[in-house]
Amino acid sequence: MDRLSSTTLLPDALQGTRDDISEQLGVVWSQIKAPVIVPLMSIAVAVCLAMSLMLFFERVYMGIVIVLVKLFGRKPDKRYKWEPMKDDVELGNSAYPMVLVQIPMYNEKEVYQLSIGAACGLSWPSDRIIIQVLDDSTDPTIKDLVELECQRWASKGINIKYEIRDNRNGYKAGALKEGMKHSYVKHCDYVAIFDADFQPEPDFLWRTVPFLVHNPEIALVQARWKFVNSDECLMTRMQEMSLDYHFTVEQEVGSSTYAFFGFNGTAGVWRIAALNEAGGWKDRTTVEDMDLAVRASLKGWKFVYLGTLKVKNELPSTLKAYRYQQHRWSCGPANLFRKMVMEIVRNKKVSLWKKVHVIYSFFIVRKLVAHIVTFVFYCVVLPATVLVPEIEVPRWGAVYIPTIITILNAVGTPRSLHLMVFWILFENVMSLHRTKATFIGLLEAGRVNEWVVTEKLGDALKVKAATKAPKKPRFKIGER
Repeated sequence: MDRLSSTTLLPDALQGTRDDISEQLGVVWSQIKAPVIVPLMSIAVAVCLAMSLMLFFERVYMGIVIVLVKLFGRKPDKRYKWEPMKDDVELGNSAYPMVLVQIPMYNEKEVYQLSIGAACGLSWPSDRIIIQVLDDSTDPTIKDLVELECQRWASKGINIKYEIRDNRNGYKAGALKEGMKHSYVKHCDYVAIFDADFQPEPDFLWRTVPFLVHNPEIALVQARWKFVNSDECLMTRMQEMSLDYHFTVEQEVGSSTYAFFGFNGTAGVWRIAALNEAGGWKDRTTVEDMDLAVRASLKGWKFVYLGTLKVKNELPSTLKAYRYQQHRWSCGPANLFRKMVMEIVRNKKVSLWKKVHVIYSFFIVRKLVAHIVTFVFYCVVLPATVLVPEIEVPRWGAVYIPTIITILNAVGTPRSLHLMVFWILFENVMSLHRTKATFIGLLEAGRVNEWVVTEKLGDALKVKAATKAPKKPRFKIGER
């Protein structure tokens, strides 16, 4: 068959129109390129390089600090007084502080049994602990199941309270705030918080509460997360790499140097007096945990991070669930920064150095610049320079800095070093979503208070893993 020409496929009129449009666009481009495009691109490159340097120095600084922490063994029990809780013959169990354990949940059909069971399995004098299940479920069937589970544990002698409310105002923050209003909470000294998919080990309280008992200046003890489904798929492996850096480096550095870091909203124990002094839970943003942490820090309270204490939990295993989670985690901090920056500046209880750390390092670099530069520079500006050869990006900005930042991030998860290329691609894809959420938070746009509970699979993960056919060993490189 003879090859069809373009004139066969398109009428002469349309062909001519297309050529005219292309020619006109070329003329317009040549006219605006030198006076408009080149200056704008130059400014964009300069701004992006400045942000890259900010992120680079922050990562290198934290890398140096974490190496020094490891070399000199600045463990929490060396920096603060810690000794195991001891029995008192005269006082009996009253020698132990009263601990409240809160489990906020919302339609958690897959994981409610796991979380309630783990909380009820915590080792602590039975008359000195209260398990509080804060159920905001809207599905009547799930509410009945959760209530029955609480009754089942109550029949075993566990002091467990099933609390509901007639609205979901404030979402998680509203539920936690409402939970603190009950009369029995007045007798509690500390409150441990676990999201519905978290499963603490029985010795969790024995390892955390002594820090609060023996150090009256400490408000929060935060544990690390351990992901039970990190090997489920490539997406969960990528999430593990990002979160491992957060816990291995960011939280550790904050705890070791400034005694401040963002509360992760779960797997932590608060001193109730500090929580109340800071103003309690507020629902003005979707990061109520970070909000409380910043306010408590401005009151002079200190935080401790225990990297050796790990609490099992679940990563989002679908892209939809992960996107909603990342929207909340990116939009919330930006919106909180907008609301609190002047409050931090005017604060007189903390040092200037700590205020600089919170504003510049914690908020600007990690919560704003990190998202914006990843998308704008690597996904927009650098590709656009191909069309504008007059713009030259220095090699250190386009290659060396991104490479070092990537390596520093990947060191937190050594077992996934071979997945760095996939991690870079994954982070660049998500950077558009995070950048959009960041600007929504800064500008308080329409979705600023959007809260979608992250879907959890719980026991379904075990069933899924059990039903997988055993993998046959592969010997052919081609199949890989």
